[in-house]
This record gives sequence, structure tokens and C-alpha cells, in this order.
Amino acid sequence: MTPEGHRRLILTRHAKSDWSDDNLPDHDRPLNARGRQAAAELGQWLASRDYLPDEVLCSDAARTRETWETVAAALPSAPVPRLLPDLYEAGSDAVLALIRATRGRTVLVIGHNPGLADLAARLVAEPPHHADFARYPTAATLVVDFQVEAWEDAAPGQGSAMDFFVPSERG
Repeated sequence: MTPEGHRRLILTRHAKSDWSDDNLPDHDRPLNARGRQAAAELGQWLASRDYLPDEVLCSDAARTRETWETVAAALPSAPVPRLLPDLYEAGSDAVLALIRATRGRTVLVIGHNPGLADLAARLVAEPPHHADFARYPTAATLVVDFQVEAWEDAAPGQGSAMDFFVPSERG
């Protein structure tokens, strides 16, 4: 649960996508088996730490939608996501603008690199001590808290990194 006077952001890059069909447009690529496993592991991790979103912003790409559906299945309750075409290929400023328009206390964003990795690095006052933070691999997830009453007050450099998770890479 997010403390009073705080907002929590969960910033998740989609899980690993399937590149086996060269004719499939990038936007339509689903997750591969490893991506589905990583998304399930991520959902279990979020539930085990009580990082439960009350609002979800999700790119409308197939791989982000499937990441959310798999994560949501592991949570005790899951909000209906807002599927946003603007999150597909969005830069960090565009993602931050979408976050600032939310009202949830704990907001989960599922999107794409490089925008998510750039935003994660900009938001935290001090980056988490994790070897993979800078590259923000697939299914990487940053949990960052802000001591603000409303999202419109959240600014780069103000966030406290609470956790950073990268699911295991299983074949």
C-alpha cells in the first residue's frame, strides 16, 4: 500500500517478444515462451511485495497487452488497463506527461525502450544498484515512490527507487 502523501510508479518494459514471423508488423508481435514465463514471474513478484496498481497505462502493442494480461493473472485484483497508442514508441517526456494525467495512488506503466529506460533514469534521485538498470532489459521493472499529493507534481530527480526487478532468463 502506498503511504498517504505518496504516489508509487511501477515502470515495466514489456516481456520478450516473438521474432519468428518476419512478416508480422512490430506492433503486432506477441510474447515468446520466455516472455510469457518472465511476465508470470513478474506478476508473482509484484504480488509477493504488495506492489498492486490501482491504475494501469499500457501501450496498445500486442506484446505489452500480453505482458499485462499475464502479470494481472498473478495479482489478487487487477484494474482494467488503459490501452494507449501514444505509449507505443513514446519518448520519456511523452510517458511522463501520460503519468502526470493519472489519478491512481499506484500506477503501473507498461511500455517500450528507449523511452522507459530514459524515463527511469531521469526520475530517480539515485539509481538502484543493479547491473541491468542502465540497459533496462525486457520485463525489467522499477518501483519508484514520490512524496507528492498528485502526479502532476512528480518531477525528474524526485523519485526514490524502492525496488528494481528483472525476471530470470530461462530458455
